Amino acid sequence: MSKFGKIRVLALGLIRDGERIFVYEGYESVKQETYYRALGGGVDFGETSQAALQREFQEEIQAELTNIKYLGSIENIFTFNDQQGHEIIQTYECDFVDSKFYQLESLIFSESKNHQHKALWVDIAEFKSGKLRLVPGEFLTYL
Repeated sequence: MSKFGKIRVLALGLIRDGERIFVYEGYESVKQETYYRALGGGVDFGETSQAALQREFQEEIQAELTNIKYLGSIENIFTFNDQQGHEIIQTYECDFVDSKFYQLESLIFSESKNHQHKALWVDIAEFKSGKLRLVPGEFLTYL
């Protein structure tokens, strides 16, 4: 979540397995708060958002996606570590090609040399009840 001062275009994939979704866990140090977000990443110039989604999953966790279906767009204006951010998120519903991802409890992946994230399956009820924070909150409308 860097590149403040610009509007970022992202492609994120909501992957469901029954009553749980696959998300990564992040931490906001200023608010001292853990949050969860769907995996995906930035759309490069000249790249479609669906191609970006597939590339990001391949780069981050070496996963291929199938049954990719466009859900909609979310405009997200937020504050993260005391800096304003602005994103246009192209949201997709999709599935993993390899069933091994559904057996995982969690996995660690690196976005860059300094940024490691934990991806895991979380029960949707944890987000709907407000016990855990899914960002952006509009994702809840797709669950």
